[in-house]
Amino acid sequence: MYIVIGILAVMCVALAGTLCLVIRKVAFSNAGLPVTAEWIDELSVEQYRPMLRLLDSKDLEFLRLQPGFTPSMESQLRRQRCQIFQGYLRSLSSDFRKVCAAIKVVLLYSNNDRLDLASALVQHQLAFGLSFVQVQFSLQLYRWGLCDVDVTSLMKVFDLTRVELRSLVPSTAVLT
Repeated sequence: MYIVIGILAVMCVALAGTLCLVIRKVAFSNAGLPVTAEWIDELSVEQYRPMLRLLDSKDLEFLRLQPGFTPSMESQLRRQRCQIFQGYLRSLSSDFRKVCAAIKVVLLYSNNDRLDLASALVQHQLAFGLSFVQVQFSLQLYRWGLCDVDVTSLMKVFDLTRVELRSLVPSTAVLT
């Protein structure tokens, strides 16, 4: 009995440690700058809209009804779509880190203390990190055909942070 409890405790500590590392990497790592106002103007959540439908189960349901469609074909399709989805996730995470880094630059050079902005940034980073972990976990389950992947919360946090940055940076500014 004590061995089972010990093993469960070690597994919980390992899982918590892994979760903390992933959140730290995704939400708090520095991204490359400079970020220009033009880049900020062009940055949009729209470029990530395909993520909302890429792993939609309706496509697979339709294909299952087609003659000649096999379970191995479904597995291959799931794997390929997961790879494409991972590319979108990497890009979204990179853009989010750049937006956060740009907000940090604005905070650094601000004449006034912006505790409200700093607090909001930390909240956005935590929310993004947690959503990112949830999406990664769901993605693994999707690969095995066990669930769908919902990225709406991840995209909402990204868009909210992007809009916050856009409101802070004049259209002619360049952050270095």
